[in-house]
Amino acid sequence: MSPVNSILGIRDLVIDRVERGREIHVWARPAKRLACVHCQQESVRIKATHQRTLKHTRQGNQLMVLHLRVPKYHCTDCNRYFRHRFAGIRPRRRATEAYRLEVFEAHDGGVSQHQLTRTHQIGSATVERWYQSFVKQRVLELSGRACPQVLGIDEHFFSRKKGYATTLVDLKHHKVFDVVLGRSEASLHSYLKRLPGKQNVRVIVMDLSETYRQIARKYFPNAMIVADRFHVVRLVNQHFLKLWQQHDPEGRKNRGLLSLMRRHHWRLTAVQKERLHQYLAQSPVLQALYFAKQQLNGFLVMKSLKRKRAKQLLPKFLKLLEQFESSPARALAQTLRSWLAPIVRMWRFTKSNGITEGFHTKMEMLSRRAYGFRNFENYRMRVLAQCGWNGVINRV
Repeated sequence: MSPVNSILGIRDLVIDRVERGREIHVWARPAKRLACVHCQQESVRIKATHQRTLKHTRQGNQLMVLHLRVPKYHCTDCNRYFRHRFAGIRPRRRATEAYRLEVFEAHDGGVSQHQLTRTHQIGSATVERWYQSFVKQRVLELSGRACPQVLGIDEHFFSRKKGYATTLVDLKHHKVFDVVLGRSEASLHSYLKRLPGKQNVRVIVMDLSETYRQIARKYFPNAMIVADRFHVVRLVNQHFLKLWQQHDPEGRKNRGLLSLMRRHHWRLTAVQKERLHQYLAQSPVLQALYFAKQQLNGFLVMKSLKRKRAKQLLPKFLKLLEQFESSPARALAQTLRSWLAPIVRMWRFTKSNGITEGFHTKMEMLSRRAYGFRNFENYRMRVLAQCGWNGVINRV
């Protein structure tokens, strides 16, 4: 194979001539005849030929234009006709797959459509059409995937008209598995019923949503439910702030005290601790609730514990919940006790839905850049393209 043939990257081509000017024009033809695509026999003859002009990658800043001589064959055995087929060139297209993939990867990497129209000499509508075709191809390939072993489930807002959507995230590989419109069991039933590999899911991380817990128990029978650490700690802090509002409405309005109350006690400086203790000394009930809340958060932030260590801490945790049940925070204690098993499992697992929340931020950014989505399927494809895979398409 000549060096020019290898540069083209298309197999079984013979280069007739090359002209260099503003663009690089290459005239080529097939190196050999093909067997019949219908009966696989070698007895074929050339009926006619025609020339195709295609855009094919760039050499530096110069566009390569490929003038391809395409034979039309006639099989004398089966008496059928067919045209010569080239690897990497689709029928009735005016650009090779290598060129289309080059435009897609540039646009996916952040190059604007306006810039691509000048560098690759194509229209902005063509860039969008090619990008959508590759995204659809990749989403179609991803649609047959089995469920991941560690699954994160959470909701996010889609639009005022269609409401909320549910995000399924592969927490092990940090990829969005899928996005489904709706957050109730009725809206997710048809999707979850045909979801492949549900029995492979071993861990499901979620917030304290009773709807998602019922869905997990019904559709993922082999999975253990693990509560999301961030949402549990936030629930504790919200209950504490409500109790603070009841005991001292004026102190609750102090932004400096609010910042100190929200933080973990072990992260405060000596000066901040002194200021906070001076305020809490004025209300013994609030002081007792604050230190009980800090002790509870100390249990909730633990992770990667061995089974033996978790068994040793469980009686202390239950005793603390009993104290909360006999205090003004009994509603919080009832909620934590109803989610006791998923909360205790947080001690053993390190995964959380922080990965999912990060993807939600990225989804919101995608929606803002598009000035909102009306069609949910377009939104889903864009999310999977940006958050569900690495952006590389392997072509033969």
